[in-house]
Amino acid sequence: MTNPLGQPVPSPRQLTCARCGTAFGCTLSTDCWCGEEAVRLPLPLPTSGTGFADCLCRDCLRAVAVLASLQDHTINAVLLDMDGTLLDTERVYRTSLCNALADLGYGDGTAIAHAMIGIPATECEIMLRDHYGAGFRIDDVRAAYEVHRDGMLRDGLPLKSGTLELVAALREFDCPAAIVTSSTRHNAEHHLALAGIRDRFDTVLTRDDVARGKPSPDLYLLAAERLGFAPKVCLAVEDSRPGIEAAHNAGTIPIMVPDIVPPSDDTRAKCAAVLQDLHAVLTMLHDKRVFTRA
Repeated sequence: MTNPLGQPVPSPRQLTCARCGTAFGCTLSTDCWCGEEAVRLPLPLPTSGTGFADCLCRDCLRAVAVLASLQDHTINAVLLDMDGTLLDTERVYRTSLCNALADLGYGDGTAIAHAMIGIPATECEIMLRDHYGAGFRIDDVRAAYEVHRDGMLRDGLPLKSGTLELVAALREFDCPAAIVTSSTRHNAEHHLALAGIRDRFDTVLTRDDVARGKPSPDLYLLAAERLGFAPKVCLAVEDSRPGIEAAHNAGTIPIMVPDIVPPSDDTRAKCAAVLQDLHAVLTMLHDKRVFTRA
């Protein structure tokens, strides 16, 4: 961007975050990242040192913003989506479907694969039939998809960054938690075991446990009931639009950690916060003092 007034661009000032101690740079201009709308919030004015002693680094500023957005919420339980949230399976599913469609001459399936994220398998097959029309070879596509999927999962099922740390903290501090997934019972049990975290959860709710899957609120309402808490004190962590819609309509506290598809304005409006990864979720739970010893 040019400087029409010919004024010199300020050199970055090197600062130390007052919250975590990380060194970072600030341009001291309205173009600095701290002026971005996505992280803008009331912050205390510097009172000592260089005049910028209370400045925060980008990650801490975002963490403070999240705490501000959640200040009126009490969190007593954590409800976790599985695919795309804890398990890095959505990329496996997308790639497998796209390869299967290409193998059978249906061309690039990226758009329909993205539209199916967070949707139960039976509904996904209906979407495929509607998209490709009469004569769509669903049985052949399903068989080819399974071959590609099983090949990708042969060496294990990848976890999303921060999954192990978050799950460990939930167990360490005995925080009530449940898996809430659009997958079938068979797939959920198999994938959680394959990822090595099935034994970390006493409560796993799947598409088979309710009459209506996501985006219906049924799964989240049932999860809150099973854990013995009102939905309004249950944090729901999701990666997709149908999941956020389900969590929002159930009256939980929806947190989105986007996976493949970024949130639309409508989806973002239904979120209590949008965080970059599960490490940020863990930090938020610590900051909210959810993880405390009795």
